[in-house]
Amino acid sequence: MALVREARLTDAERLLEIYGYYVENTAVSFEYTTPSLEEFLDRMKGTMEWFPYVVVEEDGIVAGYAYAGPFAKRAAYSWCCELSIYIDKGSRGRGLGRALYAALEDKLRKMGYVNMYACIAWPETEDEYLTTDSADFHRHLGFSEAGRFRKCGYKFGRWYTMIWMEKTIGERFTRQPPVTCPDGLREDPLSPISRERGAFNET
Repeated sequence: MALVREARLTDAERLLEIYGYYVENTAVSFEYTTPSLEEFLDRMKGTMEWFPYVVVEEDGIVAGYAYAGPFAKRAAYSWCCELSIYIDKGSRGRGLGRALYAALEDKLRKMGYVNMYACIAWPETEDEYLTTDSADFHRHLGFSEAGRFRKCGYKFGRWYTMIWMEKTIGERFTRQPPVTCPDGLREDPLSPISRERGAFNET
């Protein structure tokens, strides 16, 4: 039975194991080198302070994770976020990604987010490093393509395209309420004035 829960820092080693496969063997991630555990922990801490971060377990073993992050720095983007998701290579096709995104979307809607975005690597021709599975997954969950950057990423000696997909999950108002932090008790300090006062961690 699958269980979705909030991520913990003690999950980092397992999450890095899942992510490392995509870095080293696929063009799903455009990173060339798997980050160290210390760097990955820093990324998790920076994300978890302001955005939801969830994992899914099967029989007590973490089989995937997903999190949200800032879409862009300017204040007017404060109601938008970017999503990332990674499923263990042996656990795909069992609905775990759908369960993760359902939990993430629910949390983001309650926090006041309006738009969700996903930045997805796309092969002009499928190969051993990249397929259209990620884009197909997002499309099945209600995302639609919003933009395309052709052959902008170079990995494994090949050029890959990047597409942006989007999904609206909240209402738009003339006076838009501020976004809150994951605990629901604090206004997001990146929204909207603080967002222009400094940069945030890249995750």
